[in-house]
Amino acid sequence: MAEKQSILGRISQLAKANINSLLDRAEDPETMLDQMVRDYTDNIAEAEQAVAQTIGNLRLAEQDHAEDVRAAADWGNKALAASQRADQLRTTGNTVDADKFDNLAKVAIGKQMSFESEARTAEPMITSQREVVEKLKAGLAGMKDKLADLKNKRDELVARAKSAQAQAQVQDAVQSIDIFDPTSEVSRFEEKVRREEAKVAGAAELAASSIDMQFEELEDASANIEIEARLAELKGAGQAPAIGS
Repeated sequence: MAEKQSILGRISQLAKANINSLLDRAEDPETMLDQMVRDYTDNIAEAEQAVAQTIGNLRLAEQDHAEDVRAAADWGNKALAASQRADQLRTTGNTVDADKFDNLAKVAIGKQMSFESEARTAEPMITSQREVVEKLKAGLAGMKDKLADLKNKRDELVARAKSAQAQAQVQDAVQSIDIFDPTSEVSRFEEKVRREEAKVAGAAELAASSIDMQFEELEDASANIEIEARLAELKGAGQAPAIGS
């Protein structure tokens, strides 16, 4: 009986366990849940064996009780039959055989009383066993519900952990972008391109200035030539006619 009470106490304790409270105190809830699932599964298997044995013992006790009740009834019938036979023989004056059957009736009544006593003695134990079995069954059902809750909690926790990990990775990436702003690199590259463009534009402008100067020099030379020509023409026009012309 003490063993059964121990089994019942352990099942009740596990079935009433507060999962959320346990998780709040755990440093690594996922690992703790995995261990709890394994422990609950093992405990349920052990409890099922113990409950099955308890139920088996109860059924044997019920069968023995039923057999005692039937035996008591049978010996009661035998006692009645022997007593009736004794009465019949006594009415015919056969007291010797009548006393013989009365003695058989007494033996049968003794057997009847013995089986009745065994049946009465077994009844409280059977009643108690039935109550224990019902409590064990209820406890097992509670453990199985708790195991299903544990598994759901574990799956939920793993999903949340993965989501949190993904969010942390995104957050790390965002922080990396904030620390190493790629736009600043682009800006520096853009500034470098602008300087190159300015350099090319300056070279082009310088080349254009050189060509302009060459054309200006050519125009100046042309103007000087024309001036010299006109001057020569003026001089030729202003000379006195030669004698005898």
